Amino acid sequence: MKKFRAWHLSLGWQILLGLIIGIALGALFYENQKFITISTNIGDSFINLISMVVLPIVMSSLIVGIANMGDLRKLGRIGVKTLIYFEVLSTIAFIIGMTVSNIAHLGSMVDLTQLNKTDISSYLKTAKTSHSDITSVLMSIIPTNIFEALNSGDMLPVVFFSALFGLGLASIGEKGQVVIDFLNAVSATMFKITGWVMHVAPLGVAGLIGATIAKLGLNSLKPLSLFIIMAYATMIFFILVILGLTSRLFGFRIIDQLIVVKDELILAFTTASSEVTLPRLIDKSTKLGVNQSIGSFVIPTGYTFNLDGSAIYQGLAAIFVAQAYHIHLSFSQQLTLLVVLMLTSKGMAGTPGASFVVLLASVGTVGIPTSGIALIAGIDRLVDMGRTVVNVIGNMTATLIIGKSENEFDQTVHDAYVEKMRKKL
Repeated sequence: MKKFRAWHLSLGWQILLGLIIGIALGALFYENQKFITISTNIGDSFINLISMVVLPIVMSSLIVGIANMGDLRKLGRIGVKTLIYFEVLSTIAFIIGMTVSNIAHLGSMVDLTQLNKTDISSYLKTAKTSHSDITSVLMSIIPTNIFEALNSGDMLPVVFFSALFGLGLASIGEKGQVVIDFLNAVSATMFKITGWVMHVAPLGVAGLIGATIAKLGLNSLKPLSLFIIMAYATMIFFILVILGLTSRLFGFRIIDQLIVVKDELILAFTTASSEVTLPRLIDKSTKLGVNQSIGSFVIPTGYTFNLDGSAIYQGLAAIFVAQAYHIHLSFSQQLTLLVVLMLTSKGMAGTPGASFVVLLASVGTVGIPTSGIALIAGIDRLVDMGRTVVNVIGNMTATLIIGKSENEFDQTVHDAYVEKMRKKL
């Protein structure tokens, strides 16, 4: 038994193996529609399995956490802190993305005749019909029917309802204890199911990446390889430097966070989905010493608002496309673009394909052809893998910082768990 365990692969390594197998199969079955269909179904099934448990975990964990907190004023303070933190970090991400793209000037090196345009009609339609301002987003937070919000998977209305329900439970005292006990059992059950689902993660990852490579082909990546490299280099810089410095200001180490959530980051990278990591992130934040009420609130909210990776990508892509068309943007035009991107990204919060929708709704304001976005749509999935990693680690950093600022953090528990995870490396 000991010999078997010594050779047992961790979840992270299993997922990476699934990624490699998926890439190989995708290249082997390039443009094979039967393979693409089967791989897509396998990948989508895994995503659906995780999506199945996300909202029950968010609701049960958040309701219990808020009920135990039992303080409306404290909840309001946490909410304001969280949103301010998200806004500051996402603004920095936008600026870094635009700055790097300006310095590198890689767009001018691209030959537009070598690029194939991808159909973006669905994104254009979404850009026209989605929320276009912050006010409409704030209004959409209040659900008219909580079951409808659950059915559509709208995270913010669920968070809002759960917070109110938790406060209501706290206000009725002992009468609400039976509901709290029930929801604690629901939460524990959902986390157990999540553990079971993660056993098929390598298969799901192989399906998702296999279908992507089979559709695109490896040769299609060459014309935009410089953009892909620039995007990943910028994201790595943001994690190590910006999130690193932010963590140090509050007494944390970004390396510790990367070690603790490495499996979740690998999962986020290979699936290009933040949602699949949400249950495990909430669990990990508790193991890192953050009170469950903080993690249950900050992480789901960050799933909608704290999208640093997406902000970096949007800043990079907007300037890159302008350069590809040899459009010179003055400082005032770029400042206008920054403001529009910031506002539009909040207005599109929670929209499917939000990164692309934000770009389509923003670039036209400074004269960049919206049709140019179609030129980079083909590699969106590959860049999305990187920006999802930034979003996930950004949410973990935010949870630790908000928890510590509210004195809802246990340093001893944090240090012990970090040390435990270090020994597993």
